[in-house]
Amino acid sequence: MLIQFTFTPPDHLQEQLQKKYPEVTFHFQKALEADELIMPQCEILVTYGEDLNDSHIVHADNLRWIMVVSAGLEKMPLAAIKERDILVTNARGIHKIPMAEYTIGRILEVEKKMRELREQEKEHRWNRNYEFGELYGKTMLIIGAGAIGTEIARLANAFGMHTIGVNKSGKVVDYIDKVYKMDHLLSVLGEGDYIVSILPSTVETRNLLTEDHFRRMKSSSIFINIGRGDLVKESVLLKALNHSQISHAILDVFHEEPLPVDHPYWDMDNVTISPHISSISKNYLPKAMEIFESNLDTYLRRTDGFQNLIDLERGY
Repeated sequence: MLIQFTFTPPDHLQEQLQKKYPEVTFHFQKALEADELIMPQCEILVTYGEDLNDSHIVHADNLRWIMVVSAGLEKMPLAAIKERDILVTNARGIHKIPMAEYTIGRILEVEKKMRELREQEKEHRWNRNYEFGELYGKTMLIIGAGAIGTEIARLANAFGMHTIGVNKSGKVVDYIDKVYKMDHLLSVLGEGDYIVSILPSTVETRNLLTEDHFRRMKSSSIFINIGRGDLVKESVLLKALNHSQISHAILDVFHEEPLPVDHPYWDMDNVTISPHISSISKNYLPKAMEIFESNLDTYLRRTDGFQNLIDLERGY
């Protein structure tokens, strides 16, 4: 059996795999060239999910399973994969700790004026005249209350915050005080002091937030998007920011990445930007490999019970 990686893990992770699965041949390479086809004998492919196209899938005659070591699948050739009835799993769930810590850290950065204090420090100025906010007693509304949302809520609880969640089912989630179905989103937006979106990019979520949604938010609210940039049209978010429908936006994801150097977000005092890094951690690949190894054990035993099995119709 041949397992093809379209990236090169650190040496110790490669050695770990080769030692644990001596009967398997692993092929590691940095990336697939644009015109390169996956080796025909490859049975399992491990990828970040951004380097595949329809041609790769069509010519991978023996491909049975794709392990995506990230959560997002919007750049995957899902139609071609579905046509071939190829199994797809991903690394959903490993992002919850770094993304939750990022979210709380960024909120604290805004409320405690960290950006302003850093500039003041650079200028050797002593100024205490700031209106610092507190998280205690505030309400966090989490759009996409799954594994990541649960971890964000757990940390929010530690700060004495109230938590509201919105998900597809309305099912109760740990650490979240109230959970609503997605069709109640408009009616609960006005309760959030911090509105955090963790939604993936799907047909149902693209451009989900409209001008009406931002009109329902508190003018003092902070909007945080760590899911996908196509959740809201840029013109809608810019209008909300320029008309003070919300007080601040913390953005880690964008319609176009990298964000163009002349984009207005860069120069807006009420926008905080990061380059799609909220999930990055030195523990990322080791955790992803744990899921891969668990699923590989399942695959080799020819049994059911894959972690993070993807519904190719829904795209998640």
